[in-house]
Amino acid sequence: MKTDSMDLKPNRLLSLDFMRGLIMVLLALESTSLYRRLTVQAEGTFLHGVMLQFEHHEWHGLRFWDLIQPGFMFIAGTALAYSLSKQYQNGLSWGQSLIKALKRSGWLFFWGVLDYAVRENGLSFELWDVLTQLSFTLLIAFLIYRWSALSQLLVSIGFLLLTEILYRYTHISGFDQPFTDQKNFGNYMDLILMNKINLGGWVAINCLPTAAHTIWGMMAGKILLNSRLVSGKLKTLVIAGICCLLSGYVLDVADITPIIKKIATSSFVLVSGGWCLLMLAFLYWWIDVLDHKSYLSFFLIIGMNSIFIYLFFEIVGARWFNGYVFAVTGGLMELVSIPGHISELISCLCIFALEWGLCYFLYKKRIFFRA
Repeated sequence: MKTDSMDLKPNRLLSLDFMRGLIMVLLALESTSLYRRLTVQAEGTFLHGVMLQFEHHEWHGLRFWDLIQPGFMFIAGTALAYSLSKQYQNGLSWGQSLIKALKRSGWLFFWGVLDYAVRENGLSFELWDVLTQLSFTLLIAFLIYRWSALSQLLVSIGFLLLTEILYRYTHISGFDQPFTDQKNFGNYMDLILMNKINLGGWVAINCLPTAAHTIWGMMAGKILLNSRLVSGKLKTLVIAGICCLLSGYVLDVADITPIIKKIATSSFVLVSGGWCLLMLAFLYWWIDVLDHKSYLSFFLIIGMNSIFIYLFFEIVGARWFNGYVFAVTGGLMELVSIPGHISELISCLCIFALEWGLCYFLYKKRIFFRA
């Protein structure tokens, strides 16, 4: 992990920066337990159904929160396209870019493992963090960056087909039910890789199918970098997004492959990838084409240090910072007799405000952490 001191350039793709910042704001708020507390407090009201959208679906189905990780991995691919384009324009060779890519993937893998490494009962080796997944998918996207669009598309589809084959046709005793929690091929691979199974249903080999997210993000970035007319870029992104959505939902409705986020089924990857493509198309049109760039700073500031703030609230926040802030703010509000349920929400927002303030400090100092 290194820091860069840099100025924001006027030709940045602000829609990408905003999308990254929006995702990080949502993740940071989730890390404060704000959504969970709001869900509990909304029990018995129509708002309860709304707040459930900020939780992962238990198994078969799709909620808004299931799109956050795909969005994170998708925009990483888009950012990769812009980064590599700049590197090659500056005269870096493929070998030099490869070294940078390997270092980046190595750091992402390290931080992803470290995120889950320290437990109350000791050290643990786990591969379920999004950063460990991203370390693989970004490297794959890098390796095929110079290939034709058709070849890149075929590789992404190949990862989806490989996943289907592994889940359906390996026939390992006890793990031969492809879409059943705790009894699928992904659970078996977790036993091989980590000697444990995630009780929540998550599997480490999600990095295989979700490589498509990063590849599609990279392809979208190359489309936006193209010098052709804006209308053509938007048309390509929208058509691709609609095709992904239709394909994924048809697989689910036809009872061929259910939409299951926790094992990243092909239908889930297609549907979530489709939403990512449409979101990027909309934001590119709204922000970069129509020039609606006011009031973006709140999101850009936290998005510019996305890896740093993710590690902060996942490691420091979860293990110490959140509890400390809750103790201080809760004690102060108890002195003025603020009701407990309101005090909890204020404490959550205080945690987020302090984390945003930390990002603002780094932003003002022009310090940006990069893997």
